[in-house]
Amino acid sequence: MPPLLTIIAMSTFAAALSARAVEPVLPQIGNDLSVSIAIAAGLSAANALTFALVQPFLGALADLFGKARLVVVCLIVLAVANAAGAFATSYSMLFATRILAGVGAGGVFPIAMGLTSDLVPTHQRQIAMGRVLGGAMIGNLLGATFSGIIGDFVGWRGVLLLLGALVMIASFAVAYGFRGVLSGTVQRVPLSQLKQGYQTILANPNARVCFTAVFIEGLCILGLFPFVAAFLADLGEPRLSIAGVVIAGFAVGGLCYTLTVSRLLPRLGVNGMMIGGGLLAGTQLAFVAFGAPWPWQLVSFFLMGWGFYSLHGSLQIFSSDLAPEARASALAIHSFFFFMGQAAGPVIYGFGLAHFGKTATMLISATIVITLGFVCARLLHQQPTGPEDMADI
Repeated sequence: MPPLLTIIAMSTFAAALSARAVEPVLPQIGNDLSVSIAIAAGLSAANALTFALVQPFLGALADLFGKARLVVVCLIVLAVANAAGAFATSYSMLFATRILAGVGAGGVFPIAMGLTSDLVPTHQRQIAMGRVLGGAMIGNLLGATFSGIIGDFVGWRGVLLLLGALVMIASFAVAYGFRGVLSGTVQRVPLSQLKQGYQTILANPNARVCFTAVFIEGLCILGLFPFVAAFLADLGEPRLSIAGVVIAGFAVGGLCYTLTVSRLLPRLGVNGMMIGGGLLAGTQLAFVAFGAPWPWQLVSFFLMGWGFYSLHGSLQIFSSDLAPEARASALAIHSFFFFMGQAAGPVIYGFGLAHFGKTATMLISATIVITLGFVCARLLHQQPTGPEDMADI
């Protein structure tokens, strides 16, 4: 991976690590701050919802003031929020720091993808984005896996302090890697052009397909995750650690996508990646519906993750070309719809489980995902683009 892409991947790693590392230590937080685990879980909800809501705003700021500069600012905000949380003396104080952390993390990922899109031409972009996505996958894995272990030794405050230090190191790395851009004059996008960029984004027929598709992805696939532990408990496996391992299989599947996309894409093409990804993810949703033992579900989540990122990574490429002059804005809107789908997913799944039962709800979701791959391949069309403009990074 080229050095600048490695640095960008480091930023997505730091953001993903911060998003996942608090969840395993929520019981400690609840005990220390005298709140129930249900109340403590609100910290994750606040972080995720803020993450989604700031996407369009920060994407516009990136196009106005330069992507690399805003990534550095967002990483600093994220580092400060994590470190400040370690000194919180009440739940409300900690809640406020997690909102601030959501703002910081929410600005990193779509802007990092925008930077990657600026650095790499369209025909190589899905492979490059896969590499950058790998940083986020590793962050998800380590955040969920090692936070609990570290928390056993140094407590949740130590986890947040360590996160603050790691994210600050990532901000220094990005600032150093893009020092030529940061110290020079950035070609900023005028406000009038930014408005025109949004009009271009929304006028592009691919936009409606991309944004609807990523919303459905988040709803049908990521919306399942809060119910995994309950499903396993119904099968006689009450250990939360096993539920964590099963869900981690999804991230491992995402890593395998990043390692194989350079070989699969030339063979399957972007349409084949979307169809294959939808088929793979959808069939695994159907498999989960029938309640196999957890080792088989671990394999299923691994394959589901591989399929999901094959489809999602392809959709990112189309979103990155909706309006090259407002690329960060386009990817931020893409991310906004994806995370809003994640937020709606548990609500829709809960309704379906209550009224139709597990099997019917999961099979409906599986059918939607399988169909989604074919529909996207049919409706999305790559458009010719001009030479890549590096001036705004």
